[in-house]
Amino acid sequence: MKAAIFGGSFDPPHTGHDAIVKSALKDLDIDRLYIVPTWMSPFKDGFSATPEQRLAWTKRLWENLPNVTIIDYEIRQQRSVPSAETVQYIKGCYPISHLYLIVGADNFQSLPRWYRYDELLEEVEIVVANRDGRPLPKDLKKLPIHVNISSSILRESPNPDFIPTSIREEVLSYYKQGNQ
Repeated sequence: MKAAIFGGSFDPPHTGHDAIVKSALKDLDIDRLYIVPTWMSPFKDGFSATPEQRLAWTKRLWENLPNVTIIDYEIRQQRSVPSAETVQYIKGCYPISHLYLIVGADNFQSLPRWYRYDELLEEVEIVVANRDGRPLPKDLKKLPIHVNISSSILRESPNPDFIPTSIREEVLSYYKQGNQ
């Protein structure tokens, strides 16, 4: 089976994340897309929405799409989980012959600092979702995402245009109530 992993804080999920999911399902030759919300990113000091809330949002958005599975492994660990560990967990659960790891262009730049980076590259093929036209090596597999938004911008200034409709009211209410 060919599969891809798309992990993230999803704090909150936005239309850029949704575009990545839909592009991966359409443009990558995969049988399954695993979406993995983090407990907390190894590169962040905290989160705004609780892990359980972010998991609920990701489920509402994507778990009913064909060939998508939401994996709560990192949230169940209740700690920051390196991608290399999540890759090993998923490969231990499913018969995967080829595995992509989808990262944003901003995260691609920091990949060499990731835990067990060399091992990770032996286990996955990196796919970069390039939302802001950053220059990337030509030999990389890319998902062209034309939504230039980030979760941090949405937390600071919630804009309903960038929040998927199925969770829009709940997300806006959550952040307007000062849950940051």
